[in-house]
Amino acid sequence: MTCGRYIQCMAKDKTIYTCSECGGTSPKWLGKCPHCNAWNTLIEGVAESASPVKNRFASLAKASELTALADIEATDMAYTPTGHDELDRVLGGGIVEGGVVLIGGDPGIGKSTLLLQALDSLQRAGQKTLYVTGEESGAQVALRARRLGLDGSQVQVLAEIQLEKILATLHAHAPTIAVIDSIQTVYSDQLTSAPGSVAQVRECAAHLTRAAKASGVCIVLVGHVTKEGALAGPRVLEHMVDTVLYFEGDTHSSFRLVRAIKNRFGAVNEIGVFAMTEKGLKGVSNPSAIFLSQHSEPVPGSCVMVTLEGTRPLLVEIQALVDSGGPSPRRLSVGLDRDRLAMLLAVLHRHAGVACMDQDVFVNAVGGVRISEPAADLAVMLAITSSLRGRPLPKGFFAFGEVGLAGEVRPAPRGQERLKEAAKLGFSVAVVPKANAPKKPIEGLTIHAVERVEEAMEVVRSLA
Repeated sequence: MTCGRYIQCMAKDKTIYTCSECGGTSPKWLGKCPHCNAWNTLIEGVAESASPVKNRFASLAKASELTALADIEATDMAYTPTGHDELDRVLGGGIVEGGVVLIGGDPGIGKSTLLLQALDSLQRAGQKTLYVTGEESGAQVALRARRLGLDGSQVQVLAEIQLEKILATLHAHAPTIAVIDSIQTVYSDQLTSAPGSVAQVRECAAHLTRAAKASGVCIVLVGHVTKEGALAGPRVLEHMVDTVLYFEGDTHSSFRLVRAIKNRFGAVNEIGVFAMTEKGLKGVSNPSAIFLSQHSEPVPGSCVMVTLEGTRPLLVEIQALVDSGGPSPRRLSVGLDRDRLAMLLAVLHRHAGVACMDQDVFVNAVGGVRISEPAADLAVMLAITSSLRGRPLPKGFFAFGEVGLAGEVRPAPRGQERLKEAAKLGFSVAVVPKANAPKKPIEGLTIHAVERVEEAMEVVRSLA
């Protein structure tokens, strides 16, 4: 229970601290909750107004009567292309009316650059755009636009961090799309905490989401990331928005990946590939070329696989290096699951007779791509065996398939698309699971279908 003095203080200061454990409230922050005695559990919020007219928790839409799901008319979403094919691919086709997009990434990786280019393309296509900057001045944004070759751009720029003024501008100008760069710099007068705090980020994102749904404005929120690479702020921020995009890539490389982690309007885990140039980010039409080797002749320890990123099959080179180790051999993987690497080495020893227990094993996915699907198992094992024996795999060779602990080779999803993509790029020899073997032959492609790891090793040994 909360005493009357608490309620009077909350009504006066409009600030309330709620315990995340028991739900108890306090008019001021305390190290220990006065109700359940838990430490560091009080989170700042805004007290509800006593007046029923002003309700900050108003519904996102007007209430409707109960309707059977079969009686509701389902209409396709209308997508507005951004002018960048790779960005449209990740978004599911373009921006959506009333959609809220959250994009995060390391500092300097190109978030603001890509969004400014997209806004300029939309503005030149006749859409009303707004760029709200909380980290730079208008002059700095204009300088970047000139550096990107966007001379004469009519994108509207607002240098503001106060939420109430941003919402008033959105209501007055009604743009088609608005970019908030970044959500961690925006603050509301209803809270006393500093911009970027958990309460401010949650409250400001909730108000902006509500404004997007009510007015039909597509809002793009730029988010900071922590040292671990996760989006800074409360996890509820990712639940509130419609789409979550992550910028990936090494700042020392010119290539960038934009990956969709969540998308209510398109495919999840879709990626867009960009190249950083003097004129900003440009889409890469054939991303497989980035992740393939540039060797003139086959080398030991290299095997190409076909992975799926969303709806797109990509050819990626898996490189392995096996070298003599000490009493504690190392197992290191870049772009692949390290625990799965240890499991594959055990399967390789037990079922194929390839022992690496006294060897250092290093595995790398070329190009900085991260592969999470188990279809890379067979390619990893073949690359390790090739490096250990010092024998390169045949030219034009690729493989994919999941490997089980019993040594069986399991099928990969959408195997026909993987095979056709590899054949289109000139690959001629494949080792794939038997269940993925096509019923009709693919022109220019010799397919060896296997059921077990031992069979795959025998096929590779006969081709070498």
